[in-house]
Amino acid sequence: MSKTETIKFKPKQVTKRLISVLSERGRDVITKRYGLEGEDKKMTLDAIGKKYGITRERVRQIENHSLSNIRKSKDYEKEKGAFDQLKQYVESLGAVISEEDLLGHISKDKSVQNHVHFMLVIGEEFTKEKEDEEFKHRWYVDKNLAEKIHNALRKLYGSMADDELVIEGDMINAFLNYVEDVSDKYRNDEIAKRWLRLSKKIKKNPLGEWGKASSPNVSAKGMRDYAFLVIRKHGSPIHFREVAKAITTYFNKKAHVATTHNELIKDPRFVLVGRGLYALAEWGYMSGVVKDVIKKVLEKNGPLTREKIVEKVLKERYVKENTILVNLQNPKFFYKDKEGKYHNVGDKS
Repeated sequence: MSKTETIKFKPKQVTKRLISVLSERGRDVITKRYGLEGEDKKMTLDAIGKKYGITRERVRQIENHSLSNIRKSKDYEKEKGAFDQLKQYVESLGAVISEEDLLGHISKDKSVQNHVHFMLVIGEEFTKEKEDEEFKHRWYVDKNLAEKIHNALRKLYGSMADDELVIEGDMINAFLNYVEDVSDKYRNDEIAKRWLRLSKKIKKNPLGEWGKASSPNVSAKGMRDYAFLVIRKHGSPIHFREVAKAITTYFNKKAHVATTHNELIKDPRFVLVGRGLYALAEWGYMSGVVKDVIKKVLEKNGPLTREKIVEKVLKERYVKENTILVNLQNPKFFYKDKEGKYHNVGDKS
């Protein structure tokens, strides 16, 4: 089965034939539990129990007994071709895949997804592992491969810094380096991305960068987190108006210009480097107004000429040269020695 090929059998017809072997009540319980008829909503054990006036445990017994009867039936044997095809399809997607990914690939129709899900439950070649702290609900047809993928994802997570962001290509390469002794047919980008999506601890942000799901750089929750990702993606100082526009574009969140500006001002991750222009502090920009930047430059480098001060401050701030010179002439903060070099007033002996 090629990667672009889809299933040829009709899931609804297969499940209809499978449940036909059941008693009327067994068929009704299975139909309602798995959402196989009419509305695609699945009913709980409690809801079905109330309908029949029996306990939820009794409903569970009927469900399990019905599933067992289907697997023992001749009709189940007759559908071997459909189950084989479904197994090949799962293998073509990576042999271990999240339930959401698998059903979404097969159909966007929720009712069709329910019928395929029922086939996965019935089919003896399919194994489901329920969602836990590390991974989403997932299905596999190869237990050894599933264990290798789980271990590789754990190793990848352990290798990452808390707030690290990695572009997708690098993330795939890093992950595949941890995947040991796996057939080359599985070593492609699309399958690797599906395997990465199994993890609940590793996640991709809306800008396509991967990192730990706990990081605000990945699971952005507020305007400041959105702004950080936008400026980081831009890669150089950007005006707060443009930041607001980009937040709306990338995250589909309405970002008011004034609100965005206020949030940028409050957060130490951002540095105002010009008229409305913001950079990230992690890029090495100094915080503070021009006067503060001059003071820090002199503290770091010692006495400097006017030209050198202007040169260094312009690397930190997008301002006019005259703005720097005006600040430099303030005798409360700076003085010039006999060699024409400037000092901080606090350094004066």
